[in-house]
Amino acid sequence: MAHGPAEIGLVRPATVADAAAIARVHVASWRTTYPGQLPDDYLVGLSPEAHAARWRGLLAGRQRRTFVAMGENIAADGLPATGVVGFATCGPQRTEMRGYEGEFYAIYLYDHAQNQGHGRRLMAAMATELMSSGMRSACVWVLRDNPARWFYERLGGSRLAEQPITFAGARLTEVAYGWLDLAPLARLSSYSER
Repeated sequence: MAHGPAEIGLVRPATVADAAAIARVHVASWRTTYPGQLPDDYLVGLSPEAHAARWRGLLAGRQRRTFVAMGENIAADGLPATGVVGFATCGPQRTEMRGYEGEFYAIYLYDHAQNQGHGRRLMAAMATELMSSGMRSACVWVLRDNPARWFYERLGGSRLAEQPITFAGARLTEVAYGWLDLAPLARLSSYSER
């Protein structure tokens, strides 16, 4: 799929053709976000190829909706190239958080793509999608020690709960943030499908 400069800043629905690009963002962002929280051998062992296969299956399904943010990357030849710099996925809430219908399952960006508005645009796209599916509220679970947790606070998320989890052999704490009204999130950006 060819991408050009006109797509920089665009958030669009993901397709199965985006699976490899989403997987690269997923693996790279986990490796830069979670050192010291998750075991090093787990992070080093993450495989973009394995994640791409998983994402192909997820994107072919209908239970969740995934969006990609387009921006500037560096191509293999060292020259600037436009491509997927982040992704976000949402759908019906999977936990028993009362009063919250939807859930933001994940949002990840390459480090170089942060603080450029991509995250806000991805949140707006997900809020718009959930509202169009009849969900007016949503929550997100994030690791308490995630350095980007402030993002949800700045977007008006209310801290709802904490819970201990074990992942990759590490004992961690997740924090839930919630929005009882998704309309303000939907208005964060001029999200539109092109």
